Amino acid sequence: MLLLLLALQAVSAGPAVAVSGPREVRVAAAADLQFALDAVFEAASASTPGLRAVVTYGSSGSFYAQIENGAPFDLFLSADADYPRRLAARGLADGDLFLYAVGRLALWVPSASRLDVRALGVRALLDPSVRKVAIANPRHAPYGRAAVSAMKGLGVYGSVSGKLVLGENVAQAAQFVQGGAADAGIVALSLALSSRMRDAGRFVEIPLRSFPRMDQGGVVLRGARDLAAARALRDALLGPRGREILEKHGFHRPSP
Repeated sequence: MLLLLLALQAVSAGPAVAVSGPREVRVAAAADLQFALDAVFEAASASTPGLRAVVTYGSSGSFYAQIENGAPFDLFLSADADYPRRLAARGLADGDLFLYAVGRLALWVPSASRLDVRALGVRALLDPSVRKVAIANPRHAPYGRAAVSAMKGLGVYGSVSGKLVLGENVAQAAQFVQGGAADAGIVALSLALSSRMRDAGRFVEIPLRSFPRMDQGGVVLRGARDLAAARALRDALLGPRGREILEKHGFHRPSP
């Protein structure tokens, strides 16, 4: 969970929001967003303070189920646009679904690994030294489903499926391979690009053609305690500075 003061004027695509004091926005965010979203908020807080974001990172599917059952969130940022789209269809959103990024995958190994992932790509997972491969749980994590699709598309899933170690979300899958519980991991490119993982290992991006396009989207939730504050935070993410940061962290800009 992250507590940060947000400044919206520098990053908002819309008009500035007058704020009389700190106003809390409770955000449920996909785990792949952790470093990018932190950077968006830090860039915002360097300008005019306004809102306080309380961010919980986790699995998009789990958040969807929680929100359906009344979990107290104000803004939902999902790694699969279908989840917020379904919430909007049920009348649980304020306004329409918005797309903020297209997700990408990477195969990551620790520095001590002898695997040449840049040369071999996902075929490195067939090496006998690879006994465990970490991915997010495909039952509720979009990055887990994408990892399975990529392995199938690249012809290695049959040989690798018995090696899989499932994290609750893509960040936990990354922790598994960083901590030695797995020899390699298929994770979000945004996590592989973070200083924490970049300095501890190496990675290769998995071809986009090998898995279905991952449109990432969100909604402001109708039950938000402060709708104006939640909308302003959404606008900060979608504004020029927010988009610049997302792209720096490995997210493609969604098509218009």
